[in-house]
Amino acid sequence: MIGIKVGKVIEILNRDNNKTEVLVKINDIDYKAVNYNRLTGNVDIGNTLLLNTTAVDLNLGTGGYHFVLSNLDNSDKDLSEGGHIMKLRYTPYQLKVFAAEEQESKYHEVFKNFKSLEGMPVIVGTLHSMLPPMIEMIKSMNQNIKIAYIMTDGAALPIDFSNIVKKLKEEELINGTVTIGNAFGGDLDCINIYNGLIAAKEILKCDIAIVTMGPGIAGTGTQYGFSGIEQGYMIDAVNDLGGEAIAALRISFADKRKRHQGISHHTITVLDKISKTKAMLPIPKFEESKKDYISSQLKNTMIEKKHKIIYMNPGNAIDVLKNSTFNMRTMGRNLLQDQEYFITAAMAGKLGVMVLNDHQLKTVE
Repeated sequence: MIGIKVGKVIEILNRDNNKTEVLVKINDIDYKAVNYNRLTGNVDIGNTLLLNTTAVDLNLGTGGYHFVLSNLDNSDKDLSEGGHIMKLRYTPYQLKVFAAEEQESKYHEVFKNFKSLEGMPVIVGTLHSMLPPMIEMIKSMNQNIKIAYIMTDGAALPIDFSNIVKKLKEEELINGTVTIGNAFGGDLDCINIYNGLIAAKEILKCDIAIVTMGPGIAGTGTQYGFSGIEQGYMIDAVNDLGGEAIAALRISFADKRKRHQGISHHTITVLDKISKTKAMLPIPKFEESKKDYISSQLKNTMIEKKHKIIYMNPGNAIDVLKNSTFNMRTMGRNLLQDQEYFITAAMAGKLGVMVLNDHQLKTVE
């Protein structure tokens, strides 16, 4: 069962077009709550809200927020016009979106006429925190590169929950977003990764696409029980459509959990067991001891035979990341505490630009 409580808004903490953070009082105790404006309308001080309190009740890592199910003072709202594709289907929370590919969409023929991604570089990550270092590195190499972000449904489903995406859009570092599966709220909604990739190339006209989940990866400490396993079939989708797949590796020497030291067991499982097709794997040239540790991990897998490993000089990556306006954090660690993680993500962005430049050169020739 889900936890449901009724609370009254006593303060607006933050508001933008798509999301409102409020302080609510429940039984004389104050809590933070998130309202998605596109789902449940606007909220104001004094409104009575129906709240999903499950995550806070369980002390899960969602930032300590309840989520608004309904504004009981603003419950008589008509459906928005257009669209008939349902996300979160057959749940009490199902919502209607106007999917880019549906028959009534002006883009319907784009999908029907699609032929190939034509070698477009697609960086496939696993954690939402990979986005800023990837994009900062790409933009440091060429400000004019157009980047599309495709958010999967492996973690948070509303893209509006991501403060990273909000900042990327405000600073015009990405040219558009696509939400796929049951994720929703992107500039475009698509039913799956295949049409998400097509939309990124043919509608958003991006040069590089980045695919990864929103905030909040799920993991169980078992070999296959983590939502980042989606990276495997996302790589295959890129190759199916004629793109150039670049897999962002999860590498850390700061994580205290042995299964995530060096190359995370998540990455090893995906690249060794799950993906059926080849990806380019950018690995930074770290100091000798760390390089040896990574090499020892790879020896016990089929990764070196299946994929194309590219050892890359980090160059100015750490300076680029230090100069970023983003507060880079992953698993509670900042840039300086987990440099290898962020540098590895940055190398995926760097390789994306190199692939793009090589493709453009061949096209000109």
